[in-house]
Amino acid sequence: MATYKTYADADPAAVGQREDLSNTIYNIAPTETPVVSSIGKTKATATYHEWQTDDLAAANTNALIEGADADDASVIPTVRIGNRTQIQGKTVHISGTLDAVDKAGRKTETAYQLAKSGQELKRDMEKTILSNQVQTAGSTGTARTLAGIQTWLESNYVGSGTAGADGTTARVEGTAAPFTEDNLKAVVKSVFENGGTPTMLVVPPAQKQVVSTFAGIAEQRYEAPKSSATTIIGAADVYLSDFGTLSVVPDRFMTADAGGGEQALVLDPTMASIATLRPFQSNLLAKAGDSEKHQMLVEYTLQVSNEKAHGIVADLSV
Repeated sequence: MATYKTYADADPAAVGQREDLSNTIYNIAPTETPVVSSIGKTKATATYHEWQTDDLAAANTNALIEGADADDASVIPTVRIGNRTQIQGKTVHISGTLDAVDKAGRKTETAYQLAKSGQELKRDMEKTILSNQVQTAGSTGTARTLAGIQTWLESNYVGSGTAGADGTTARVEGTAAPFTEDNLKAVVKSVFENGGTPTMLVVPPAQKQVVSTFAGIAEQRYEAPKSSATTIIGAADVYLSDFGTLSVVPDRFMTADAGGGEQALVLDPTMASIATLRPFQSNLLAKAGDSEKHQMLVEYTLQVSNEKAHGIVADLSV
């Protein structure tokens, strides 16, 4: 007598077995955006967002002759600079049937896809802010673009290429070389001399591993407990420089140059901001049939309050 089974061989398989589909959707795509999350937030009121920078005269001994007339005033005006806002968006287009059918892992496809779009846009913001993209005013057939942070960092620059300037000149790639602790010390020292107090070292994953090998990283040990395994520390999350402590932050969205070189950014989060013209919003577009079309967008720019507060080590080999 043949055995009735779930699968078919010489005899037919049983009919009516229910599918076994988990009600959880597993997505490990990274959503951490450390720079977007750390820097300040402000408001833009036009597509060209402006701010002012200023500086003090160089310090000197400033000795005056007794009884002499006062010198003529020497006043230096503030510098007015700005950045263009950029629109970034995602479109979700879902049929009425897809929203109506019973689905695993989400109630409606529209809500699920809109939530994904919001996370994707935040990642796009991180990538754009960290980029070497220059600002452009845009035109009928060209999108307006903001200047990424690499195009601003001119005063505190270490690299074999050429620094960017004012958000209008891109950093020029040079010959890649290994990231050294001397490079980092040089940039931190330069930032300090220019009046900055950076607190973040933002690096790509490969350079994070390099930082963990720097000789200046204090040796760390855990006392091995008698009843469990020993913990081995192989990473550096804090770098104590001569001019302050830096949190070492790996960022997955730092893009390498065309030639493969990478960068390390020394940042003061209080001296940079996201200026938002239009916050995250989801707009239902005109209905043209048995479907719904949504557009999620955000319009913002990067305000580098004073580029002397930040630094960059460029042209790093992997």
